[in-house]
Amino acid sequence: MKKVLFATTALVATAGVAAADVTFGGYGRFGILYNDANVGNETNVTSRFRLQIDATAESDAGVTFGARARIQQNNTDNSTTIGISDGADGIAGTADDIVTATPAGPAGTGINGVRFFARTGGFEVGVGNIFGALEFMPGMYPIDLGLTGLGYEYTAYAFNGDAYSSGGNGAAGSNGVEVMYSAGDLSVHVSASDTSNRIAAHAAYTFSGWTVAVGVQDSDDAGDTEAAFSVGGSIGIADVTLAYADNGTDGDHVVLAGRFDVGAATNVEVYVADADKFADTSYGVDFNHSLGGGTSIRGGVASLGGGSTRADLGVRFNF
Repeated sequence: MKKVLFATTALVATAGVAAADVTFGGYGRFGILYNDANVGNETNVTSRFRLQIDATAESDAGVTFGARARIQQNNTDNSTTIGISDGADGIAGTADDIVTATPAGPAGTGINGVRFFARTGGFEVGVGNIFGALEFMPGMYPIDLGLTGLGYEYTAYAFNGDAYSSGGNGAAGSNGVEVMYSAGDLSVHVSASDTSNRIAAHAAYTFSGWTVAVGVQDSDDAGDTEAAFSVGGSIGIADVTLAYADNGTDGDHVVLAGRFDVGAATNVEVYVADADKFADTSYGVDFNHSLGGGTSIRGGVASLGGGSTRADLGVRFNF
Protein backbone atom coordinates (compact mmCIF):
# COMPACT_ATOMS: atom_id res chain seq x y z
CA MET A 1 0.00 0.00 0.00
CA LYS A 2 1.28 3.44 -0.90
CA LYS A 3 0.36 6.34 1.35
CA VAL A 4 0.03 9.93 0.19
CA LEU A 5 -0.75 12.80 2.58
CA PHE A 6 -2.50 15.78 1.00
CA ALA A 7 -2.50 19.17 2.70
CA THR A 8 -5.81 20.38 4.04
CA THR A 9 -5.88 23.30 1.63
CA ALA A 10 -5.95 20.84 -1.28
CA LEU A 11 -8.91 18.92 0.11
CA VAL A 12 -11.13 21.19 2.21
CA ALA A 13 -11.82 24.86 2.49
CA THR A 14 -12.45 24.95 6.23
CA ALA A 15 -9.71 26.41 8.41
CA GLY A 16 -8.49 24.52 11.45
CA VAL A 17 -9.17 21.00 10.11
CA ALA A 18 -6.30 18.50 10.23
CA ALA A 19 -4.85 17.14 6.98
CA ALA A 20 -6.53 14.12 5.46
CA ASP A 21 -4.81 10.76 5.00
CA VAL A 22 -5.31 9.24 1.53
CA THR A 23 -3.91 5.78 0.80
CA PHE A 24 -3.59 4.22 -2.65
CA GLY A 25 -3.01 0.50 -3.13
CA GLY A 26 -4.12 -2.55 -5.03
CA TYR A 27 -2.79 -5.12 -7.43
CA GLY A 28 -2.53 -6.22 -11.04
CA ARG A 29 -2.57 -9.74 -12.40
CA PHE A 30 -2.33 -11.34 -15.83
CA GLY A 31 -1.92 -14.83 -17.22
CA ILE A 32 -3.74 -17.73 -18.83
CA LEU A 33 -7.08 -19.24 -17.74
CA TYR A 34 -8.35 -22.65 -18.91
CA ASN A 35 -12.03 -23.58 -18.52
CA ASP A 36 -13.21 -26.75 -20.24
CA ALA A 37 -16.83 -25.59 -19.90
CA ASN A 38 -16.13 -22.99 -22.63
CA VAL A 39 -16.29 -25.49 -25.47
CA GLY A 40 -14.31 -24.29 -28.47
CA ASN A 41 -12.74 -21.44 -26.50
CA GLU A 42 -11.27 -23.18 -23.47
CA THR A 43 -8.02 -21.20 -23.06
CA ASN A 44 -7.91 -17.41 -22.82
CA VAL A 45 -5.82 -14.54 -21.49
CA THR A 46 -7.04 -13.33 -18.09
CA SER A 47 -6.24 -10.02 -16.39
CA ARG A 48 -7.35 -7.67 -13.65
CA PHE A 49 -6.27 -4.24 -12.45
CA ARG A 50 -7.51 -2.93 -9.09
CA LEU A 51 -6.77 0.47 -7.58
CA GLN A 52 -8.10 0.96 -4.06
CA ILE A 53 -8.47 4.40 -2.50
CA ASP A 54 -8.85 4.80 1.27
CA ALA A 55 -9.39 8.29 2.65
CA THR A 56 -9.66 9.21 6.33
CA ALA A 57 -9.79 12.26 8.56
CA GLU A 58 -9.78 12.42 12.38
CA SER A 59 -11.93 14.73 14.49
CA ASP A 60 -10.67 16.59 17.56
CA ALA A 61 -12.49 13.99 19.67
CA GLY A 62 -10.43 11.19 18.12
CA VAL A 63 -13.16 9.75 15.87
CA THR A 64 -11.89 8.61 12.46
CA PHE A 65 -14.19 9.21 9.49
CA GLY A 66 -13.37 7.62 6.17
CA ALA A 67 -14.36 6.11 2.86
CA ARG A 68 -13.17 3.30 0.60
CA ALA A 69 -13.57 3.16 -3.18
CA ARG A 70 -12.10 0.98 -5.92
CA ILE A 71 -11.43 1.33 -9.61
CA GLN A 72 -11.25 -2.10 -11.21
CA GLN A 73 -11.21 -3.67 -14.64
CA ASN A 74 -11.18 -7.33 -15.65
CA ASN A 75 -10.52 -8.43 -19.20
CA THR A 76 -14.04 -9.93 -19.22
CA ASP A 77 -15.78 -6.63 -18.35
CA ASN A 78 -18.10 -5.05 -20.89
CA SER A 79 -17.87 -1.39 -21.75
CA THR A 80 -21.14 0.51 -21.42
CA THR A 81 -22.33 3.06 -23.93
CA ILE A 82 -24.79 5.63 -22.55
CA GLY A 83 -27.46 6.95 -24.89
CA ILE A 84 -30.10 9.68 -24.36
CA SER A 85 -33.26 9.93 -26.44
CA ASP A 86 -36.12 12.43 -26.34
CA GLY A 87 -39.14 11.48 -24.26
CA ALA A 88 -42.82 11.80 -25.06
CA ASP A 89 -42.66 15.57 -25.45
CA GLY A 90 -40.13 15.25 -28.29
CA ILE A 91 -37.95 17.95 -26.76
CA ALA A 92 -34.32 17.23 -25.91
CA GLY A 93 -33.01 18.09 -22.45
CA THR A 94 -36.28 17.79 -20.56
CA ALA A 95 -37.14 15.63 -17.55
CA ASP A 96 -38.79 12.83 -19.56
CA ASP A 97 -35.71 12.09 -21.70
CA ILE A 98 -34.83 8.38 -21.74
CA VAL A 99 -31.35 7.19 -20.69
CA THR A 100 -30.22 3.78 -21.97
CA ALA A 101 -27.09 1.72 -21.33
CA THR A 102 -25.73 -0.79 -23.87
CA PRO A 103 -25.10 -3.39 -22.63
CA ALA A 104 -27.14 -2.94 -19.45
CA GLY A 105 -25.15 -2.89 -16.23
CA PRO A 106 -22.07 -1.14 -14.87
CA ALA A 107 -19.26 0.00 -17.10
CA GLY A 108 -16.14 -2.11 -17.31
CA THR A 109 -14.04 0.57 -15.68
CA GLY A 110 -15.20 3.06 -13.08
CA ILE A 111 -15.50 3.76 -9.38
CA ASN A 112 -17.55 1.21 -7.46
CA GLY A 113 -20.05 1.95 -4.72
CA VAL A 114 -18.30 3.71 -1.83
CA ARG A 115 -18.16 2.38 1.74
CA PHE A 116 -18.26 5.18 4.35
CA PHE A 117 -17.39 4.60 8.00
CA ALA A 118 -16.79 6.14 11.41
CA ARG A 119 -14.38 4.43 13.83
CA THR A 120 -13.26 4.94 17.41
CA GLY A 121 -11.27 2.41 19.40
CA GLY A 122 -12.54 -1.05 18.49
CA PHE A 123 -15.97 0.20 17.36
CA GLU A 124 -16.83 0.94 13.72
CA VAL A 125 -20.03 1.81 11.83
CA GLY A 126 -20.09 1.40 8.06
CA VAL A 127 -22.70 2.41 5.47
CA GLY A 128 -23.05 2.07 1.72
CA ASN A 129 -21.10 -0.69 -0.02
CA ILE A 130 -20.68 -2.67 3.21
CA PHE A 131 -18.36 -5.63 3.83
CA GLY A 132 -21.20 -7.87 5.04
CA ALA A 133 -21.06 -9.98 8.20
CA LEU A 134 -20.90 -13.36 6.43
CA GLU A 135 -18.48 -12.23 3.71
CA PHE A 136 -16.17 -10.80 6.40
CA MET A 137 -16.43 -13.84 8.68
CA PRO A 138 -13.13 -15.68 9.40
CA GLY A 139 -12.88 -18.96 7.50
CA MET A 140 -15.05 -17.99 4.54
CA TYR A 141 -11.93 -17.37 2.42
CA PRO A 142 -9.47 -19.91 3.86
CA ILE A 143 -7.25 -19.77 0.75
CA ASP A 144 -6.88 -17.77 -2.47
CA LEU A 145 -6.62 -20.47 -5.13
CA GLY A 146 -4.36 -19.90 -8.10
CA LEU A 147 -4.30 -16.61 -9.97
CA THR A 148 -8.07 -16.06 -10.29
CA GLY A 149 -9.75 -18.03 -7.46
CA LEU A 150 -10.83 -20.79 -9.88
CA GLY A 151 -14.51 -20.72 -8.99
CA TYR A 152 -14.22 -19.95 -5.25
CA GLU A 153 -16.09 -23.13 -4.32
CA TYR A 154 -14.01 -23.17 -1.12
CA THR A 155 -16.17 -20.26 0.12
CA ALA A 156 -18.76 -22.07 2.25
CA TYR A 157 -21.43 -19.35 2.39
CA ALA A 158 -21.27 -19.31 -1.44
CA PHE A 159 -21.94 -15.53 -1.68
CA ASN A 160 -25.49 -15.89 -0.34
CA GLY A 161 -25.28 -12.66 1.68
CA ASP A 162 -24.21 -9.04 1.46
CA ALA A 163 -20.65 -8.44 0.30
CA TYR A 164 -18.40 -5.55 -0.71
CA SER A 165 -18.60 -5.22 -4.49
CA SER A 166 -15.48 -4.13 -6.39
CA GLY A 167 -17.26 -3.54 -9.67
CA GLY A 168 -20.73 -2.34 -8.67
CA ASN A 169 -22.75 -0.71 -5.92
CA GLY A 170 -22.95 -3.73 -3.61
CA ALA A 171 -25.33 -3.06 -0.75
CA ALA A 172 -24.91 0.67 -1.40
CA GLY A 173 -27.69 0.31 -3.95
CA SER A 174 -30.01 -1.10 -1.29
CA ASN A 175 -29.16 0.88 1.86
CA GLY A 176 -26.52 -1.26 3.59
CA VAL A 177 -25.32 -0.63 7.15
CA GLU A 178 -23.02 -2.56 9.49
CA VAL A 179 -21.55 -2.38 12.98
CA MET A 180 -18.20 -3.96 13.89
CA TYR A 181 -16.59 -4.30 17.30
CA SER A 182 -13.35 -5.92 18.46
CA ALA A 183 -11.78 -6.23 21.90
CA GLY A 184 -8.70 -8.37 22.29
CA ASP A 185 -9.37 -11.83 20.87
CA LEU A 186 -13.11 -11.24 20.39
CA SER A 187 -14.77 -9.66 17.37
CA VAL A 188 -18.43 -9.13 16.47
CA HIS A 189 -19.94 -7.99 13.17
CA VAL A 190 -23.61 -7.21 12.41
CA SER A 191 -24.85 -6.08 8.97
CA ALA A 192 -28.19 -5.33 7.30
CA SER A 193 -29.46 -4.24 3.91
CA ASP A 194 -32.65 -3.87 1.91
CA THR A 195 -31.58 -6.79 -0.30
CA SER A 196 -34.14 -9.44 0.68
CA ASN A 197 -34.31 -7.64 4.07
CA ARG A 198 -31.06 -9.30 5.12
CA ILE A 199 -29.81 -9.14 8.70
CA ALA A 200 -26.60 -11.06 9.39
CA ALA A 201 -24.10 -11.36 12.23
CA HIS A 202 -20.98 -13.26 13.19
CA ALA A 203 -18.86 -13.57 16.30
CA ALA A 204 -15.26 -14.80 16.30
CA TYR A 205 -12.85 -15.66 19.08
CA THR A 206 -9.13 -16.53 18.90
CA PHE A 207 -7.40 -18.69 21.50
CA SER A 208 -4.12 -20.64 21.48
CA GLY A 209 -3.61 -19.84 17.80
CA TRP A 210 -7.06 -21.07 16.72
CA THR A 211 -9.99 -18.92 15.57
CA VAL A 212 -13.59 -20.10 15.93
CA ALA A 213 -16.41 -18.17 14.23
CA VAL A 214 -20.19 -18.56 14.16
CA GLY A 215 -22.52 -16.67 11.81
CA VAL A 216 -26.29 -16.40 11.31
CA GLN A 217 -28.54 -14.60 8.84
CA ASP A 218 -32.24 -13.84 8.45
CA SER A 219 -33.45 -13.10 4.92
CA ASP A 220 -36.57 -13.13 2.76
CA ASP A 221 -34.61 -15.13 0.13
CA ALA A 222 -34.94 -18.87 0.78
CA GLY A 223 -31.63 -19.43 -1.03
CA ASP A 224 -29.63 -17.19 1.31
CA THR A 225 -27.28 -18.59 3.96
CA GLU A 226 -28.99 -19.21 7.30
CA ALA A 227 -26.03 -20.25 9.48
CA ALA A 228 -22.26 -20.67 9.18
CA PHE A 229 -19.39 -22.02 11.28
CA SER A 230 -15.61 -22.13 10.89
CA VAL A 231 -12.52 -23.11 12.84
CA GLY A 232 -8.96 -22.48 11.70
CA GLY A 233 -5.45 -22.78 13.03
CA SER A 234 -2.10 -24.49 12.54
CA ILE A 235 -1.26 -28.19 12.69
CA GLY A 236 2.47 -28.71 12.28
CA ILE A 237 3.58 -27.07 9.03
CA ALA A 238 0.02 -26.54 7.74
CA ASP A 239 -2.58 -23.84 8.33
CA VAL A 240 -5.96 -25.58 8.14
CA THR A 241 -9.58 -24.40 8.08
CA LEU A 242 -12.85 -26.30 8.37
CA ALA A 243 -15.93 -24.30 7.36
CA TYR A 244 -19.64 -25.10 7.11
CA ALA A 245 -22.70 -23.19 5.91
CA ASP A 246 -26.41 -23.94 5.78
CA ASN A 247 -27.31 -22.23 2.51
CA GLY A 248 -31.09 -22.49 2.67
CA THR A 249 -32.59 -24.18 -0.36
CA ASP A 250 -29.07 -24.84 -1.70
CA GLY A 251 -28.46 -27.10 1.32
CA ASP A 252 -25.26 -27.70 3.27
CA HIS A 253 -21.78 -26.68 2.10
CA VAL A 254 -18.66 -28.06 3.84
CA VAL A 255 -15.05 -27.05 3.08
CA LEU A 256 -11.69 -28.34 4.32
CA ALA A 257 -8.73 -26.22 3.19
CA GLY A 258 -5.03 -26.01 3.99
CA ARG A 259 -1.88 -24.05 3.22
CA PHE A 260 1.72 -25.10 3.81
CA ASP A 261 5.19 -23.90 2.86
CA VAL A 262 7.36 -25.99 0.54
CA GLY A 263 10.30 -23.58 0.57
CA ALA A 264 11.39 -20.15 1.73
CA ALA A 265 9.41 -18.43 -1.05
CA THR A 266 6.80 -21.00 -2.12
CA ASN A 267 3.57 -22.26 -0.58
CA VAL A 268 0.92 -24.73 -1.70
CA GLU A 269 -2.83 -24.50 -1.02
CA VAL A 270 -5.40 -27.29 -1.28
CA TYR A 271 -9.12 -27.68 -0.64
CA VAL A 272 -11.93 -30.19 -0.87
CA ALA A 273 -15.58 -29.08 -0.74
CA ASP A 274 -18.82 -31.00 -0.62
CA ALA A 275 -22.19 -29.28 -1.10
CA ASP A 276 -25.73 -30.47 -1.62
CA LYS A 277 -25.96 -28.31 -4.75
CA PHE A 278 -22.84 -29.94 -6.26
CA ALA A 279 -23.18 -32.95 -8.55
CA ASP A 280 -19.58 -33.90 -7.66
CA THR A 281 -17.06 -33.19 -4.92
CA SER A 282 -15.10 -30.00 -5.62
CA TYR A 283 -11.34 -29.92 -5.03
CA GLY A 284 -8.25 -28.00 -6.09
CA VAL A 285 -4.54 -27.33 -5.56
CA ASP A 286 -2.26 -24.40 -6.33
CA PHE A 287 1.18 -22.91 -5.77
CA ASN A 288 2.32 -19.35 -4.99
CA HIS A 289 5.98 -18.45 -5.54
CA SER A 290 7.18 -15.06 -4.33
CA LEU A 291 9.56 -13.13 -6.58
CA GLY A 292 10.03 -10.41 -3.95
CA GLY A 293 8.87 -6.82 -3.90
CA GLY A 294 5.20 -7.81 -3.84
CA THR A 295 5.41 -9.86 -7.05
CA SER A 296 4.60 -13.56 -7.39
CA ILE A 297 3.97 -16.37 -9.85
CA ARG A 298 0.68 -18.16 -9.17
CA GLY A 299 -1.12 -21.09 -10.69
CA GLY A 300 -3.59 -23.80 -9.84
CA VAL A 301 -6.17 -26.32 -11.00
CA ALA A 302 -9.65 -27.09 -9.67
CA SER A 303 -12.28 -29.71 -10.41
CA LEU A 304 -15.58 -27.95 -9.75
CA GLY A 305 -18.76 -29.38 -8.31
CA GLY A 306 -20.59 -29.06 -11.61
CA GLY A 307 -18.09 -31.34 -13.34
CA SER A 308 -15.96 -28.75 -15.14
CA THR A 309 -12.21 -28.18 -14.73
CA ARG A 310 -10.43 -24.84 -14.47
CA ALA A 311 -6.71 -24.05 -14.40
CA ASP A 312 -4.67 -20.86 -14.46
CA LEU A 313 -1.10 -19.59 -14.43
CA GLY A 314 0.24 -16.06 -14.29
CA VAL A 315 1.83 -13.17 -12.42
CA ARG A 316 0.45 -10.92 -9.68
CA PHE A 317 2.04 -7.72 -8.42
CA ASN A 318 0.85 -5.80 -5.36
CA PHE A 319 1.37 -2.06 -4.97
